[in-house]
Amino acid sequence: MGEPIKGRVEWFRDYQFIGRIEGDKCSVILGEGGISPMRLLLLSVAGCTAYDVVAILKKMREPIEGLEVEISGERREEHPQVYTRVHIHYRIYGRVREEKARRAIELSQDKYCSASAHMKLSGAELTYSLEVVPGKG
Repeated sequence: MGEPIKGRVEWFRDYQFIGRIEGDKCSVILGEGGISPMRLLLLSVAGCTAYDVVAILKKMREPIEGLEVEISGERREEHPQVYTRVHIHYRIYGRVREEKARRAIELSQDKYCSASAHMKLSGAELTYSLEVVPGKG
């Protein structure tokens, strides 16, 4: 076990809260006028897997020039309104071989991305699609 990660959420005004993880350089506004915690969770999954895919492709020495990750999620109507389905679309730029891109995504989804693992453990069905674009354009 590593050191515990500590954070704080403070009520700012009305239905706005400011969240910050100890030691990080940025804060996030949660609630009205900011991002909802559940949307932030979805964005966290996209960020987590994006990081993995870039790192894995670089280790594979694939010529990645850019990456966009689009994510969409469906939630239960009943409380707690957890995500039931999440779809991730990867758009990889560069002359990256499709089989290497798929392998990087699978490694991220099956082994490395902790945020995706949390979604799966809560019962969400995660799917993905891939598009490789030869140049950034």
